[in-house]
Amino acid sequence: MIEASPQTDTPRHVLTPSALNRLVRELIEGALPMIWIEGEISNFMRAASGHWYFSLKDAAAEVRCAMFARENTRLRFRPGNGSKVLARARVSLYEARGSFQLIVEQMEDAGEGALRRAFEQLKAKLQAEGLFDEARKRALPAFPRRIGVVTSASGAAIRDVLSVARRCFALTEIDVLPVLVQGAEAPAQIAAMLGKAARAGRYDLLLLTRGGGSLEDLAAFNDEAVARAIAASPVPVVSAVGHEIDFSISDFVADLRAPTPSAAAELILPDGEALARTLAQLATRLRNVWHRRTQDAMQQLDHLATRLNAQRPQQRLADGRERMQALHARLLRAQSLTHERAAARLVRAHDRLLAQHPQARLRQLAQRNADLRQRLTLAWSRGAERQARRLKELARALNAVSPLEVLQRGYAILFDEHGGVVRSVHGVAPAARLRARLADGELPLRVESEK
Repeated sequence: MIEASPQTDTPRHVLTPSALNRLVRELIEGALPMIWIEGEISNFMRAASGHWYFSLKDAAAEVRCAMFARENTRLRFRPGNGSKVLARARVSLYEARGSFQLIVEQMEDAGEGALRRAFEQLKAKLQAEGLFDEARKRALPAFPRRIGVVTSASGAAIRDVLSVARRCFALTEIDVLPVLVQGAEAPAQIAAMLGKAARAGRYDLLLLTRGGGSLEDLAAFNDEAVARAIAASPVPVVSAVGHEIDFSISDFVADLRAPTPSAAAELILPDGEALARTLAQLATRLRNVWHRRTQDAMQQLDHLATRLNAQRPQQRLADGRERMQALHARLLRAQSLTHERAAARLVRAHDRLLAQHPQARLRQLAQRNADLRQRLTLAWSRGAERQARRLKELARALNAVSPLEVLQRGYAILFDEHGGVVRSVHGVAPAARLRARLADGELPLRVESEK
């Protein structure tokens, strides 16, 4: 809103608080780039939305900060009050309250952050100089005769390397070149040992290695002097520092990077068992080729000797005699075979003629009649046996229901004088005459009294 001043004609620019705060925020964000700030966290608060609100302070001042959930969920550590951190932030203003604040997008632990910055700066510097280029890296020897291992003489890394070397390819000599791998004096010792090993001229390959640790523990391998010593070495250098997830400057400069000391030994040493199998296969192939060539030469020599003997007159005469004898033998065999075939045809014709003779025909018919008679008799006999068995079965079934069969068990049947069967005592008068039929005959009976 623009108003005229009562004392002057100069218009006044009147701002609302929200417009002022918006203007200030735009000025601050447009004027200041993304910054790095280091300090101690205080007044830390985690909101229900997942956003973090806190202050970063030093001995003289503090500034309010906010870190939203989408950024803080990517952190690998959890800060709190009293934590010293290094933050990458955007300078801004919270318009609703007009408060100056930082919008934090990245945060690191302050101690490791300094090492990380130094690591990134040195990495960028050496990369710009071309020390990481693949074109300058050399191929490793396929069968190194002697390897120098630059590492701690008492660390686990050298034990792993020696164990793999004994198992994979014991013919390669392994020299331990002891150095400190941690501490302030370690970089100078490592660089000096690399130069000394290269000047010795006795190594086909150098292995720079140590076990895992924090970024501070691996600082000696992120040193510029060590990196330049690796790059200047006329002997190929393999770097195996830390675990698989650890990367150091020496890994980028070396001719080959291995994830672990054991993996480095397996990469630089040939597989002894595979070589033994290959040598055995080659020896077998060599023997087979030599044997085959020897046989071919002997066969060629025999062929040449045969051709030479074939050109002699005596040999040609002998060959002619052998051929004549062979033809004579073939003629005799052909005559014999022709005679045998004619005799066989004659025998077959005679047999056919005899087969058509009436007597032979009668004998055949008589034999057929006898066979049919025998079959008829056998069929009648089997039919009679089946009928007899069936008759016996029917007789047994009839006897089972016959009253006579019941009489055999001691029962009797009473008949009155008219021949009727007496079925009850009622109706039988005293002095009546009855007949009792038993199993083996009949008995006359007379009723003495009525029951």
